[in-house]
Amino acid sequence: MTQSMDTPLLSIVMPARNAAGTLPAVMAALDEGRHGGLVGEILLIDGESTDYTVRRAVAAGAKVTTMPAGRGPQLAAGAADATGPWLLFLHADTVLAPGWAEAAEAFIADPANQERAAVFRLELDDAYARARRIERLARWRGQVLGLPYGDQGLLISADFYHAVGGYRPLPLMEDVDIVRRIGRDRLVHLDVSAKTSAARYRAGGWWLRPLRNLSILALYFAGLPPQLLRRLYD
Repeated sequence: MTQSMDTPLLSIVMPARNAAGTLPAVMAALDEGRHGGLVGEILLIDGESTDYTVRRAVAAGAKVTTMPAGRGPQLAAGAADATGPWLLFLHADTVLAPGWAEAAEAFIADPANQERAAVFRLELDDAYARARRIERLARWRGQVLGLPYGDQGLLISADFYHAVGGYRPLPLMEDVDIVRRIGRDRLVHLDVSAKTSAARYRAGGWWLRPLRNLSILALYFAGLPPQLLRRLYD
């Protein structure tokens, strides 16, 4: 499948802030999609980084926009600028495994998926059993509750994205908010890993961090506003 760069089939939208350390590997993994003609543009929405994120993104061929930090607003802004009929939202510390482009292309080619979205399989860049436990929790959360993590990416047609209301400019829970509107039955789990940084688990604790995440999620479902949850999360 080949698409003109002027009318790309897939636009990748990547929110980032101080991601210079992870960005080279993330961008290198996207090359299979760019070289194969699937990816026409990579839009990196930078949240006022103080490192070399912008320089490295530009060097790797991304189109960069800078705005105040906030993942929800950054995602919404990137989607508004995207020109492709399909969108892939991807964090700047998430490296897609080889074969991701073939899996994405197969998903896109199925007309039934015009009103579905797809996510990848979470993998953490940690070799120990503690990381495998978090990955199993992510699979359960995604498949049973229909609440995959934002780290798993989100592949969705632009038409369907806009039909469900897109990303809202929330300070937290923007990933949960959109997948709830998509619905569990319209989420497809692709059998390709998305390897993401485990730094927050190393810093926050391999037991404490997941418990904290679940507590924040429970408070969100209880109706606490995302602005208050952001303060609790920080």
